[in-house]
Amino acid sequence: MASVDFRDNLLGISWVDSGWVPILNPGNVLDYFSERSNPFYDRTCNNEVVKMQRLTLEHLNQMVGVEYILLHAQEPILYIIRKQQRQSPTQDIPLADYYIIAGVVYQAPDLGTVISSRALSAVHGIQSAFDEAMSYCRYHPSKGYWWHFKDQEEREKNKPKTKKKEEASSLFQRHRVDTLLLDLRSKFPPTFYQPKPGEKPIPVEVKKEPEPPAEAVKQEEREPATKSSAPAPPSKPPPEKRARLQ
Repeated sequence: MASVDFRDNLLGISWVDSGWVPILNPGNVLDYFSERSNPFYDRTCNNEVVKMQRLTLEHLNQMVGVEYILLHAQEPILYIIRKQQRQSPTQDIPLADYYIIAGVVYQAPDLGTVISSRALSAVHGIQSAFDEAMSYCRYHPSKGYWWHFKDQEEREKNKPKTKKKEEASSLFQRHRVDTLLLDLRSKFPPTFYQPKPGEKPIPVEVKKEPEPPAEAVKQEEREPATKSSAPAPPSKPPPEKRARLQ
């Protein structure tokens, strides 16, 4: 396998030398950063020239090229070192920033890398959401589209099965029985009714049709008797038979 060159992307790595961590201070933090095993340090910088010539760091302002300076220090936990391109004693161009937290060196990402990373994370999250949503989508020519979730299957499995209660009678039977009961009620009206459950039944007053007087009944009986005793009309005698003339 080919070896991976970490210098291609230094944002994903860190470096630390545990021997320097207890004695780090603003005076020696640049010496700690210029260790040979540090992948963030450029050996061709002006700091190496000053170090080889045993000069002070003040001579960096009079040189042209890449250099490292201590930008910010917050003892004993945080140090920020800047890599910059020196063009004149008063003009320099920042190239990269490095922060040291508890002796661990990291490279600070630039603005473009931050925006690109955030946009990539957002797109990845949206794409993952769409992929997961599509995995729950189902289609059938007769049914169309619908959603089929995994937790729905678990709920249906864990849901207690209840037996459907069978109806004692059908709608037609109930309607037929109600019709028969109403018919019987009209023929045989109730003699008692109960206003509320638990109360004493109250008799129902049934209105009877007034009976005709006895004299009227006797007169009606006499009328058909007189009609039957009336003489019947005389019947005609049969026609006489006449002898035929020969």
